[in-house]
Amino acid sequence: MPELDSLVNVADFERAAAGELDEGLLGYYAGGAGDERTLAENAAAWGRRRLRPRVLVDVSDVSAQTSVLGAPVSMPVLVAPTALHGMAHQGAEAAMARAAAGAGTVFTLSTLATMRPSEVAAESDPAHPGRRWFQVYCFRDEAVTNALVDEAIEAGFEALVLTVDAPRAGRRERDFRTGFKVPEDVDMPAVRAATGAPVCPTPAEFFDLLDRSLSWPDLERLAGRGLPLILKGVQTAEDAALACEHGAAAIVVSNHGGRQLDGVAATAEMLPEIVEAVAGRVEVYVDGGIRRGTDVLVALALGARAVLVGRPMLWGLTVGGEEGAGRVLDLLRAEVELGLTLLGAPTPADVTCAHVS
Repeated sequence: MPELDSLVNVADFERAAAGELDEGLLGYYAGGAGDERTLAENAAAWGRRRLRPRVLVDVSDVSAQTSVLGAPVSMPVLVAPTALHGMAHQGAEAAMARAAAGAGTVFTLSTLATMRPSEVAAESDPAHPGRRWFQVYCFRDEAVTNALVDEAIEAGFEALVLTVDAPRAGRRERDFRTGFKVPEDVDMPAVRAATGAPVCPTPAEFFDLLDRSLSWPDLERLAGRGLPLILKGVQTAEDAALACEHGAAAIVVSNHGGRQLDGVAATAEMLPEIVEAVAGRVEVYVDGGIRRGTDVLVALALGARAVLVGRPMLWGLTVGGEEGAGRVLDLLRAEVELGLTLLGAPTPADVTCAHVS
């Protein structure tokens, strides 16, 4: 296990995590759908944009602080929902949540987690509980969805993140090649508790439980549960406009990390048309392939309020648990602050479309 201080960027953490995980689990976390064209493009597309620094700007007091859904965060970098943290580290989702709280940003808990919302809340630092969102899927049995949402609300989660790009699981061929299966001793307790099943479903069986008839009126019902509803998986201007009309409080431009429909555009390419369609009615976030503070700056310049990072957080958790995940967030925040200084933008709010070409 390397010393955390020796890992100086996200790529270092990814290489270190690859040395800790077996082939099947590494493929599950890192892999994408089909030929993984979208997976590769997600990262490459940020690098094709060119930043345009302004000089002779007062950058004596630079801060990465911003706000999402009206509440402050230390930086425009949030923790994305990712599945089954307990396979990466025994601290599981509670460790990730504490890392996010320590860094002053949002943690998003996946439905496919190895801890229930109530367990994550119970293992948080009472003095610094942090901000938590809950990612939810809509099940064919509406009572299952309601049970999950009820527990998240009771546990103090601030928003619901509805994933809408996964009526079925994408064809993730790395998993076929390695024969990856979730170990029998790894549980998805929120799903099991909500379904009442004595045995937790496999990921493939899980997607068979989802409601494939989900439509815009269903979004309105979920938006009426009392928490802001964030729509994750929007990929077109048309759907962004509809999201605004049907109760979404925010949108995450996302292609599920390249894990669903291979061949769709990279999220950096999707982002501008969606920002234009939204026209300031709701906040727009983006995920997919963000590995550097400069990627974050590009996203801000293209109109995103903040970004979500998933795989880099898993690499940090794998290598060093809560401390490792916190180190990844600290590195990204430092890169964002340096980038703001060199870009001539003292705060994220000062980054505009004029800063990118």
